[in-house]
Amino acid sequence: MAKTSTVKAKVNYLAFLPKTYSAKGAPVPLIIFLHGSGERGTDLNKVKAWGPPAIVEKDPNFPFMVVSPQVPDGQMWESFALKGMLDNVLAKYNVDKRRVYLTGISMGGYGAWELAMRYPDYFAAIAPICGGGWTRFAERVKGIPTWVFHGAKDDAVPEQESAAMVAAIRAAGGDPKYTVLPEGGHVDAWVHAYDKAGLFEWFLQQRKP
Repeated sequence: MAKTSTVKAKVNYLAFLPKTYSAKGAPVPLIIFLHGSGERGTDLNKVKAWGPPAIVEKDPNFPFMVVSPQVPDGQMWESFALKGMLDNVLAKYNVDKRRVYLTGISMGGYGAWELAMRYPDYFAAIAPICGGGWTRFAERVKGIPTWVFHGAKDDAVPEQESAAMVAAIRAAGGDPKYTVLPEGGHVDAWVHAYDKAGLFEWFLQQRKP
């Protein structure tokens, strides 16, 4: 049976386990989802506003384990703490380490870029949405299958933030997918990515050697 639980640690997070999960059965794929600035706080229910944690509330057949950490009020994503959380999750749960995926929105898009750049060996694929990152470190993620989303009319995070990252990865020899919504605003980018683009099916096609 699918279930969602709350885990309080150095990084508090929601953990959703798919119906297919078994501690001794076949390992399951994992999505790490990083929320935006509006979901910060101490109430983990806030992270259910968007993306995978919202989807699993309605779809118990979602085929991934989903881990959705939360940033306290006034703070930003911290990649070292997230790595510690991820190590804990991988040790605690029966997860397929060849199929660990990372995505985030807005502030979480920035967090996803940073986490992937610092610890690229963890991830089979990433999908940063309306975020941005350090273009000078694009070489570190050029080998990770990457799908980036942004709205051209985003008035919170300029589309150029994503465009610069995509250009830097391509210049380093990578081949990221880039979806720009010509009429899309800030929220539109992740609504499209999670509800319409086939992102999760694409994730399942990616795995580490």
